[in-house]
Amino acid sequence: MKVNGITTIIALAISAIVAYCLYSWCKSDNQILLCIGSFVYCATTLIFTMSVSFESKRTTTNIRFLSGTFLALGIISNAIFTFVQFGSPIYILINGIMLLIWLAITYFIKKADM
Repeated sequence: MKVNGITTIIALAISAIVAYCLYSWCKSDNQILLCIGSFVYCATTLIFTMSVSFESKRTTTNIRFLSGTFLALGIISNAIFTFVQFGSPIYILINGIMLLIWLAITYFIKKADM
């Protein structure tokens, strides 16, 4: 696994901008949780979408597609939480499970060298 430094910095900057936008649009008491959660979720999936490459081009393509799909799901989920009143446990539960499912599938793809 190789990580490209420049695209990682770009991915982190994009994630920070997305997190700030969601923070500024959110009128809930959980603005900070939404900001931090969306940054972590977007950063991890976007780094794997843009910056990480594996030995096999097929594995790289599969993981990038999977990461892009989960990035879109995460942005949609966080956008919904931006406009809806929510509690901390439900936010952590939904986004945490989505992130762990993404991580498990990524692990199995890498392990199988698909």
